[in-house]
Amino acid sequence: MPANKKYLTKSPWIKLSKILAGSLGGYLVTLSFHAALTRAIPKEYIIVTSFITGYLLWATLLLVAFLIPKAWKTWAIYALLTGLFSGIYFI
Repeated sequence: MPANKKYLTKSPWIKLSKILAGSLGGYLVTLSFHAALTRAIPKEYIIVTSFITGYLLWATLLLVAFLIPKAWKTWAIYALLTGLFSGIYFI
């Protein structure tokens, strides 16, 4: 059974924005999250666990980008999370 056409995005720019938000934004959130974790846990442990948890978090954020109806909300949420985690790391 095909998807209902009224729920599909018609603009290729919105599709591209969601793909970029999911991949690039998810990657930045993942990096900043693991960098923030180095404040609480020794760096050696974070490097080892980030090989597995980094991919899982990135893949989850990639999928979540398509669940959020508006592309700009996805960008805003990912920018906010990246800023929050980067702020924890740099302070």
